Amino acid sequence: MGAHNEPRESNSQRLRGRVARSRSIGTKLTPAEENQILAAAEADGKALSEWARDLLLRGANSTNRGEMELHIFTELVGIQMLLMSTLEPLLRGDKLTQEQLAMLFRRVQTSKAAQAQELLARRSQNREK
Repeated sequence: MGAHNEPRESNSQRLRGRVARSRSIGTKLTPAEENQILAAAEADGKALSEWARDLLLRGANSTNRGEMELHIFTELVGIQMLLMSTLEPLLRGDKLTQEQLAMLFRRVQTSKAAQAQELLARRSQNREK
């Protein structure tokens, strides 16, 4: 006898500790869009439904990622500000006092977010032109 007589796996065995998926989301695609999506799923070595699910979940989480990327960008701007303010005097042979360094750190901490926003705004304006 063939595979028809083999015992079926129960639903709980197939879940392997994960919560059952009970919702579906549908959309309509043109034939060209469908081909593009099928090719992308195949290139990732995933079934279309798993590929689409992963992509949807990444999109849903992108808000948090965007906030983290802005935070990282702001910290990079702060590092740039600190380097630009300290390297030039040090390369000239000047020394920074502890007070000057503390003041510089405070200035960077209080202005890095505004500087990062300004850079992003300028970049956005340049794209629109």
